Amino acid sequence: MNSIIVWACNFALLCFSAGMLIACYRLWTGPMAADRVLALDAMYNNGLQALLALGLRAHAESYFDIALMIALFGFVGSAAMAKFLLRAEVIEP
Repeated sequence: MNSIIVWACNFALLCFSAGMLIACYRLWTGPMAADRVLALDAMYNNGLQALLALGLRAHAESYFDIALMIALFGFVGSAAMAKFLLRAEVIEP
């Protein structure tokens, strides 16, 4: 693999890790529930992108399948949390 791609993947992993740390801080100190939900959304998004960078660096297709599943579950979880914050119920009777 080209050395610039390896360098770019390592830099991307560093940036995504920093983003996860910042989101973790917001999750811990968020004054409102909506701030915490957005921080959790940012954490899974950064984790997903870090997983994609790892898959690119390792030349493994299984990372991309796992990232697709994480994206699916993250979207469904974000939609459920948004509905819970708006109506205080997830499943309507």
